[in-house]
Amino acid sequence: MEPPRGFWASLWNFIFFLPFFIGLLILGFIKGIIMFPVIFLIITVAISVIILGLWPIHCFYTYYCILSTKQFGPALKLILSICIAAVLISWPPIGIACSLLFGAAYGLLAPIFATFQAVNEGKTNKFYHCICDGTWSAIKGSFTIIRDVLDVCYHSYFSIMDDIRRQGPPEGKYYEIRLLYVPLALIAGILGSIVDLPVISVIALCKSPYMLFKGWHRLFHDCIGREGPFLETICVPFAGFAILLWPLAVVGAVLGSIVSSIFLGAYAAVIVYQESSFWFGLCYIIASLSIYDEYSNDVLDLPEGSCYPRPRYRKKAPSRTTSRSISFSRPSSFKNPPARTSSLNAPMLELKPLELADALFKECQRHGEVMALEGIITLKDIEDAKSKRDRGRVISVGLPAYCLLQTLLRSTKANSTGILLGDNVTEITSSNRPKDTFFDWFLNPLLIIKDQIKASNLSEAEEQYLGKLVLLSGDPARLKNSNIGPEPESELRRAELDALARRLQGITKSISRYPTFRRRFESSMKNILEELAKKNGGGEKSGSTEPQTVPRSKSMFARIFSQKSFKSRTNGEGPDQKGETCERDVEIA
Repeated sequence: MEPPRGFWASLWNFIFFLPFFIGLLILGFIKGIIMFPVIFLIITVAISVIILGLWPIHCFYTYYCILSTKQFGPALKLILSICIAAVLISWPPIGIACSLLFGAAYGLLAPIFATFQAVNEGKTNKFYHCICDGTWSAIKGSFTIIRDVLDVCYHSYFSIMDDIRRQGPPEGKYYEIRLLYVPLALIAGILGSIVDLPVISVIALCKSPYMLFKGWHRLFHDCIGREGPFLETICVPFAGFAILLWPLAVVGAVLGSIVSSIFLGAYAAVIVYQESSFWFGLCYIIASLSIYDEYSNDVLDLPEGSCYPRPRYRKKAPSRTTSRSISFSRPSSFKNPPARTSSLNAPMLELKPLELADALFKECQRHGEVMALEGIITLKDIEDAKSKRDRGRVISVGLPAYCLLQTLLRSTKANSTGILLGDNVTEITSSNRPKDTFFDWFLNPLLIIKDQIKASNLSEAEEQYLGKLVLLSGDPARLKNSNIGPEPESELRRAELDALARRLQGITKSISRYPTFRRRFESSMKNILEELAKKNGGGEKSGSTEPQTVPRSKSMFARIFSQKSFKSRTNGEGPDQKGETCERDVEIA
């Protein structure tokens, strides 16, 4: 939609949308007040029960993993045991307090936002959705939040601690700490927090009025001129809501600055330990005030620089290039910002944050159904993935990693600059990726692995072998007995493929620890269970854990990689005496 031209056209659009926005806001507030106590009680009570119920287990298992791991030395284990005691003691009150705040915010704001979303384009009977949206859907959303919190506190926590306990020391040397500098580091960290907390709090409070009026000035200017967030009609209610809530954003920024000042000052302990000098820690305490002042000036578009001194707190001064890259001073592009409407007029497809996740779960369901029909995935794999953390990695890690591998192979063969999703149309690149740091942690490593796969120039047989490694590495016995995909003759080539498989499984395991993953992944597993039930003809009960025979064939991998080539080159044989179905090895051209 083109923005209105001229003052009178802009004023008329503003007057036209103002009562529309106020009506939706009042309706949303009414629903929020009605649903607030129910949602608040559900979220607060459930999360508090989860935290308090798992707290004894967290305490025991945390100390067990730290004391039994081979990564840390004796002195480091002692220091960690003392520090973790404070964390474990403070976790229940902090977690319950956060559940209170989140339950209150979600209970009030979820119905309001659902009311605004009810007038979105493409919805029929908008009046009905304005009245009903945000009631039962908000209650279901609260149970979804509880489920995600439970997954993080139980499955993600134990997965992380198991890795700490099992992983050996890197390069045969465990991590150790120098006890001589620990007292000095603690003193510097405490001094840094004591100094930075009041000073940074005063700086944030002094700059908060400017942030309040500057934000209101920009939002009202965009509202009258229909620019920025007010350019599209559907965004007008949300942008108007941002005007009303802007004081809360300023308060949140001030509180965030106060809380972050504690950690910013406590970083002096790290400086003392790294530089082996208490003096450099004191210098950092003074420099941290200048760092925060310069950063806040850049955020608020104030003049560069700071009135606080910035002494040197590192023995090795950073190079000029490095200092420019890490400096908080605004780059030249901030001095001459582009027009606010020029970029919005150009059509650009920006993917939703969960676009990659949705594509991953669809691929897991599709490949999982094929593997279930082929016998590669058994009912025992799914049962192990549900009930046991150690076993069942073929499903919980191997299958998502295998789907990511297929996505990267498909993107490589299509000469895509980014990652080509399952529909072969949607492509995630550096320009349209979600603008969240969370996606940089995983998207950039996947792009690097894709470039490595492209540089490796894998043959079809090597692709099949890599797929076997990625899928079955969680079950060494099946990996050893499987004949799916011949091993490369070169030992160097096998090492390269093993490294790619481990790296891809590591990224997948990290992704599986984040909220919503387990819940969404289990919904995909239900469809695979249905395929297994169809294959078995209802003969096996859903709770049975009897392993099924895994056919020693390359058919599944060959079909997925090259169905036409497989059909033209595979000759089936009859069943042998053990009842297993054997097929001839596929000859790779």
